[in-house]
Amino acid sequence: MDTRLAMINFANASKAPYPITQAERDAVAAAIDPAELLDLALALGNIPSRSREELAAATFVHDWMQAEGFRPHLSGATPERPNVIGEYGGHGTGANLLFTAHLDTESPSGNATQDRFRYHPATLAEPEWTRCWLEDGHLHGYPISNDRGPMSCMLIAAKALKRAGINLAGKVYLTACPGEIGPEPIEEFAGIDYMGKDIGAHYLFHHGGVAPDYAIAAEGTDFGMTWQGCGYTVMRIRILGRGLFTPILDTPARTTSHPNPIYRLGPVIDALHEWSRAYEHNNIHTGPGGISRPKAQIASVRGGSPTDFGAGTEVCALYLEVIMTPEQNVAEIYHQLNAVLRTLDLEGFELEPVVVRHGFEADSARVAPLAGAVDLATQLARHQPAPMAHPVYSSMWRDHNVFNMQRIPALTTGMPRWRPTPDDLTSSALIYALTMLAVCGRHESRPACVSGDGVYDDSPFPS
Repeated sequence: MDTRLAMINFANASKAPYPITQAERDAVAAAIDPAELLDLALALGNIPSRSREELAAATFVHDWMQAEGFRPHLSGATPERPNVIGEYGGHGTGANLLFTAHLDTESPSGNATQDRFRYHPATLAEPEWTRCWLEDGHLHGYPISNDRGPMSCMLIAAKALKRAGINLAGKVYLTACPGEIGPEPIEEFAGIDYMGKDIGAHYLFHHGGVAPDYAIAAEGTDFGMTWQGCGYTVMRIRILGRGLFTPILDTPARTTSHPNPIYRLGPVIDALHEWSRAYEHNNIHTGPGGISRPKAQIASVRGGSPTDFGAGTEVCALYLEVIMTPEQNVAEIYHQLNAVLRTLDLEGFELEPVVVRHGFEADSARVAPLAGAVDLATQLARHQPAPMAHPVYSSMWRDHNVFNMQRIPALTTGMPRWRPTPDDLTSSALIYALTMLAVCGRHESRPACVSGDGVYDDSPFPS
């Protein structure tokens, strides 16, 4: 029986760079220690790592890579928020594949003054912000899902290849980045301390010493994949009015006639809500890499001062988050919102994008070898093709956007996002390891690829 499992009929099979044998698949699977993977995920997940506080996690990952022989180095805009870059393979002329996962985890900001105006006290007290554990066969804790589980799978995948004695012709970059979740520098929260993507994957690409042919953002996708992602803008809408000393205020009958702009918010919010509904419906982007559904939501309201309360306020600001598909740009959002606001009875307003990040998608032909490798690896690991990811995963920012922006074909794929099991982690690690092998190729006694006419070819990819 032919053991070259890459000959399985699956989507993009003709683009798979390296035909994986049954023996290779079994050797890699046997080299994954599920207990070790679970321990690593829990150890990483239980290191507190809010955005701007990633150093302890970065140090852990660096030391783990150092101990396992992955030659790590640090590259950061600040010493407190480094990118960690490790390497495996690179012994021949195969393609290079970069894996990235982010060091920051979902959590309140840590600023009590800010957090008490965003979260209910019971929400702030939830243990899942900072603690991860196994219960009833499922992993609990937000850091496991985003992003310590996929990060652990990526690391153990490379270790499994090494443990199985499989040297790679191309190089695998194992990278862990700060700032993927956020924050963004806005208003007085400005400067490098509040940067996210710019000191994370952006900085990594430009200053991390990497030269990837392909990239994968290791994130939860329920084992699906997508090679498109959305960007976003935060629009600051300043509603202008007049401050009047409260004892001399002539209280109007209608709120829209009140000089205090806070009283004008009702019609403004209604108009923005109606615009948001139409915006989502009219801008769904369906591409080869998935479906993106752009949405919008008011993130914050600021106006006046609770301590200086004698005369209302002259300014009230709304901060509107608007998701943008790969087809969209910030100017069209600006023009649409400007038109909406001009229909309202306002004394004045100012509209300004205070954050802009566009979305990107990979060229379908250029990303096909990578998608084919993930598809093959998923079939070998889970005995089913890799589906396209749910639209929620192609409707958000993930760091594969950074690489697609730089013309590096990139996608995102990984384990289940919510309440994964230890078996989910093991399956994901196997998929990642086999994808590394399929893209980079084996260096020792590397079989030649079979072209469409049955002729063996030593090039990294079939023609």
